[in-house]
Amino acid sequence: MEYILSPSLLSLDFAKAGEQIRQTEQAGAKWLHIDVMDGKFVPSISFGMPVMKSFRAVSDAFFDVHLMIEEPERYIDDFKAAGADGITVHAEAVRHLDRTIQQIHDAGCRAGIALNPATPLETVTYMLEKADMVLLMSVNPGFGGQKYIPYVTQKIRSLRTMIKAANVKCDIQVDGGVNRDNIWKILDAGANNIVAGSAVYKGDIADNVHYFNGALSAYQKKSPM
Repeated sequence: MEYILSPSLLSLDFAKAGEQIRQTEQAGAKWLHIDVMDGKFVPSISFGMPVMKSFRAVSDAFFDVHLMIEEPERYIDDFKAAGADGITVHAEAVRHLDRTIQQIHDAGCRAGIALNPATPLETVTYMLEKADMVLLMSVNPGFGGQKYIPYVTQKIRSLRTMIKAANVKCDIQVDGGVNRDNIWKILDAGANNIVAGSAVYKGDIADNVHYFNGALSAYQKKSPM
C-alpha cells in the first residue's frame, strides 16, 4: 500500500499558479488534486479542461482529478485529453456507477469513487474490486477551508475493514479539513491517500509538503504491504 499526498490546487494563489505548482512538486509532491465543480452538484464553480491544460503545461505530476459534477460520464474523455491520470466521480452523481468506472479505465485512467460524508459505505460494496480508490469526503463538498467532520474517522476505519474483508487492493483517499492536528488519526484509521489544500498552500508550501510527506513516510515504513 502506497502512502500519497495529493495537494489540492483549489487552494492555490491563482495569480501565482505556475510558480506554486512548481514549488509543490519541488518539495516532493508527486500527485496534484484537481477539484472540478459545476455549480449544480455542488454550489461552487471551479475550473475545467482549459485551466487543467494550463496546469499540465507546467507540471509532470500525477493529475488526480475529482469531478464534483452531474453526469460526469459525459466528460471522461475530455478530462483525459486535458491531462488527467486519475478520475474520481461521485457515486451520488452517477446513475450507472459500474459503467462509468469501466469508462474511466477504458480511457486509460485510474478510477476512483467519491462518497459525501453522509453517504453510506454500502454504496460501494460491489465496486471495491473495480475501483482503484474510494475518496471519503470529510467535509461537505463545494468549498475549501472547511473543518473536518469527526464521524468520518470511523467511516475510514469501517471502509478499511471492508477492503480487507474483500481481499482487494483499493486506496482510501480523504479530502476535506485535513491538517497537522488531525493527519495522524486519519492515517491511524486506515487512510493512505491524503488531500490537503489550505494546509499546504497557506504558509510555507515546501515546509507543509515536507511535514505531510514525513507523516506518510512514517506509515509507509510500517505498512505490511
